[in-house]
Amino acid sequence: MEQMLAARLHVPSRTLRIEEVPRPVPGPGQVLVKVEAAGVCLSDVHLIDGTLTPLLLSGDTVTLGHEVSGTVAETGPGTTRWTPGQRVVLYAGEVRDGVTYTRGVDYDGGWAEYALSAEDALIALPDSVPFDQGAIIPDAVSTPWGAITVTGAVRPAEAVGVWGAGGLGVHAVQLLRAVGACPVVAVDPNPIARERALAQGADLALDPADPALRERIGQVTGGAGLAAAFDFAGVPAVREQALSVLAPKGRLVLVGLTDQPLTVADGTRFSYLQQRILGHYGSDMPVALPQLLALLRGGRLDFSASISGELPLSRAAEAVERLENKTGDPIRLILRP
Repeated sequence: MEQMLAARLHVPSRTLRIEEVPRPVPGPGQVLVKVEAAGVCLSDVHLIDGTLTPLLLSGDTVTLGHEVSGTVAETGPGTTRWTPGQRVVLYAGEVRDGVTYTRGVDYDGGWAEYALSAEDALIALPDSVPFDQGAIIPDAVSTPWGAITVTGAVRPAEAVGVWGAGGLGVHAVQLLRAVGACPVVAVDPNPIARERALAQGADLALDPADPALRERIGQVTGGAGLAAAFDFAGVPAVREQALSVLAPKGRLVLVGLTDQPLTVADGTRFSYLQQRILGHYGSDMPVALPQLLALLRGGRLDFSASISGELPLSRAAEAVERLENKTGDPIRLILRP
């Protein structure tokens, strides 16, 4: 049996190891993909540090990685829609018996030389889109896209705010600009993140500690406040601040994950203004990925600035450490098997 390298997390001890494991063999309805690029996400960091725990994993060890692109290496019996050599992006999850399983969490992901996928859980990657940009679309790009276009239902010319301009938030700024939101306000304590948000199309970038934050948002919205605010930080104080600058009938969309409680300081005001708080998770891959790839192919979007560095698979632990410690303020680091 052929072997391959994989970065495996032993969940009970939260230990990440590079191991030799058997190369998967695709079964009926499956595709084996030779991995070309795999993104390193903050949720990978949280799986390793114990903040997140797989709910549906059978066994106690999993190959991490839910942002994966590559080429079709082999197809299983009866699989006809894919042929070896095709460039593809893998979905960040699969629906099994009505339940969504997350790649690299509930089943083996793409921090490996090869990855298995159901034949309906991947999409062709246009030749014009590099593997590294293709890899990050299933989470770093499609999650904010879903939050903006579906959960938040942002309309052209609506005033919007993005709290947390990191790996997902900086893409939210680009995507909000693409759908015609105006103005786009980014809020982040890190001056580098604020500069990056401005470079990617934010009209205003503010420090959450700025005592004039409410006043400045009032100025750029003509006193109306924000029609939609997006929390990518997953921090209770951020959510309270975002609520305080929402317009009447404004909505706060919660994208960043936290187990901390959310407080609505003035429930009467919240109800009187008919504001809403909406939870968001992931995206509808079969809808979001074709839309985003079309925008990329058409030159409407460009995520080349999002690739902060590339490391070989053998240095996965170093990539995790760099992301966790914000070394060099990375947006996305890429592993190359």
